[in-house]
Amino acid sequence: MIMDTLPGVPFGPHRISRLIVGGNPFRGNSHQTAELSAEMQEYYTQEQMIRTLFECERQGLTAMQSRGDQIIMDMVRAYREQGGKLHWIVQTATELGDIMQNIRDIAQLEPIAIYNHGTDSDQRFREGTTDVICDRLKLIQDLGLLAGFCSHIPEAFYWVEEQGWPVDFYMTCFYNLAKIERQSIYIAGEPEVCQEPYDDPDRDVICEFIRQTDKPCLAFKILAAGRKCHTRDDVRAAFKYAFDNIKPTDAVVVGIFDKYENQVAINAQIVRELVG
Repeated sequence: MIMDTLPGVPFGPHRISRLIVGGNPFRGNSHQTAELSAEMQEYYTQEQMIRTLFECERQGLTAMQSRGDQIIMDMVRAYREQGGKLHWIVQTATELGDIMQNIRDIAQLEPIAIYNHGTDSDQRFREGTTDVICDRLKLIQDLGLLAGFCSHIPEAFYWVEEQGWPVDFYMTCFYNLAKIERQSIYIAGEPEVCQEPYDDPDRDVICEFIRQTDKPCLAFKILAAGRKCHTRDDVRAAFKYAFDNIKPTDAVVVGIFDKYENQVAINAQIVRELVG
């Protein structure tokens, strides 16, 4: 049985569900422990990723987010060949080196949007090499796609707004993970034993920016990378905080690990209850 489409919002010329399935677990990036990351990577074969995406469709989601590396691009190609219809919002794959070519390769698979990898944005913001990101955003728009800026640093979003960059949307992390020196697991080459800071006051800071910008924001890590999932009430409370504090025109991106329970159905039901 296919559920009715979830409540949606405009996203450029498109319309997407206010719940978007996130792709970190597909690539074994738990943001928790090396053991959990390894379990995710073993579970999410190409076939399982595709099964999960079709379950997302059944539960009324209309969009997915994931990185644009070769494993995911191969999976998306196979998913489309099997009739998959979710809109695709894509993060650049910093480890590939030539990001301009990475953007062109991603564009061949007809996503609706591409954004610069947030950890890369953090580093360039600190180093003062942000012009590289602006050039990438211009290329994305030249390819006819929505261009997004992502960071874990709230101040970076205000700076980008002031500069008038060619940005169509923001990927806004609920937690400032850049408060410590960190490196993407895709650059490091192995899962890290994660000591990332998940401080709840960070949510208030980024939500203040989200509410003041007129651009659509896709809020991610609203569950603190699984740290707010101890009970169903914890999950619901985290979703409620998100929807109470972002704009009615914004959406949330939530990764799932459906090995033990149908987290897609659980999250979709919470969204239906909270936003109608």
